[in-house]
Amino acid sequence: MLVLAHGLGGRSDLPVPLWLALYGGGAAVVVSFVALGVLWPTPRLDRDTGGGPLPGGLQRLVDAAATTVVLRVVGLALLGATIAAAAFGGGNSANNPAPTWLYVWLWVGLVPASLLLGPVWRRMNPLRVISATLARLFGDPHEQGVRPLPPALGYWPAVVGLLVFLWLELVYDRASQPSTVLFFVGVYGMVQVAASTMYGQTWYARGDAFEVYSTLLARLAPWGRRADGRIVARNPLRGLADLTVDSSLTAVVYVLLGSAAFDGLTRTVWWEQLTAGHDRLALAVIGTLGLAGAIGVVAVTYVAATRGAATLATPRPDARWMPPPKAFAHSLVPITVGYTIAHYFSLLIFQGQAGYTLASDPLNTGANLLGTADWQINYTAVSPQTIALVQVAAIVAGHVVGVVAAHDRAVGLFRRSDTTRAQYPLLAVMVLYTIGGIALLVGA
Repeated sequence: MLVLAHGLGGRSDLPVPLWLALYGGGAAVVVSFVALGVLWPTPRLDRDTGGGPLPGGLQRLVDAAATTVVLRVVGLALLGATIAAAAFGGGNSANNPAPTWLYVWLWVGLVPASLLLGPVWRRMNPLRVISATLARLFGDPHEQGVRPLPPALGYWPAVVGLLVFLWLELVYDRASQPSTVLFFVGVYGMVQVAASTMYGQTWYARGDAFEVYSTLLARLAPWGRRADGRIVARNPLRGLADLTVDSSLTAVVYVLLGSAAFDGLTRTVWWEQLTAGHDRLALAVIGTLGLAGAIGVVAVTYVAATRGAATLATPRPDARWMPPPKAFAHSLVPITVGYTIAHYFSLLIFQGQAGYTLASDPLNTGANLLGTADWQINYTAVSPQTIALVQVAAIVAGHVVGVVAAHDRAVGLFRRSDTTRAQYPLLAVMVLYTIGGIALLVGA
């Protein structure tokens, strides 16, 4: 059965004591903060350096209509295969690839794909193809009659979609059953396509949780587009600094970061004791409250820290002022990436193998289409020590990059004499996140 527990390393697998990992992680964040205060006195990430253009041939290949067609055919094929396997294949994740394809290949695979290639799901999204096809067959293919997206809608539909998916993955005790996958994919797809009939293709950029997630992660990709459409190699933090944040997109980050913290919490002895002896309904209630509580803690501590920064500093007269919770929200994105890698690395390495071994017999008929039906998951592919080190390194690196992003924004917003003092509350929260994240993942 697919086990939705991310991170197989543990305390005994670290080559250093847990206390040293905790102190070392917190110290790395503090040292980076001190170094930035000395070596980074002015904002650098908001400079429009443009980046180095990609070769013309590669640009044409990326932008070619044929490339989009191929990607969307792949996306449609994966969606169709997932629905077919979930509907007609085996009755559990041990003999049905649909749960692995959804929870591992799609949800986890979006992370490295988006970080390396950019907003790849926007090009592959099969729901875009379905809604565009329906518009050509039954509606207005040019979308001249669709409604504009209300500005107040923001990214809130994506927030709701993420909450539903993450509740399914982290709280619902039957998440790995193919019938659950079929229900979620079917209902989610119908809701998205129905919304696109009202608002057109622009809906997906704000309403599709997976596309919003992929696009947000792609801000840290080493590639981006200039204003003239040219693809350039860039400093990944440059793309992050360009992110336009509102309260709804900030909520997306809270949900992602809080859900990762909750995932770690559920693997602690304390949580096991809390949930022991309860029936399914009680476990669902406790899990729902725990997930909401973890997201709430992230939101409250972050907002308190950023508002504290505003009270400790004077804005620069030449700065384009932004409310602190929005101004620094982009600094949480690399932290989210670090937590995600730490939580899902082992799941991708190990359970990801089941995605192609089970693909040989997706309908559980005894077929061996790809010749992989007899393959077994290789649990020696990565050692527990390596997993534990990746977990710690990902969390620490994510927070260090977050400190860099926050510092660059602070020196652009506040007077130089106030910059260091203004960042103390946010630094304290990042150190807390670092130590708490390592403790939950490795110390659990």
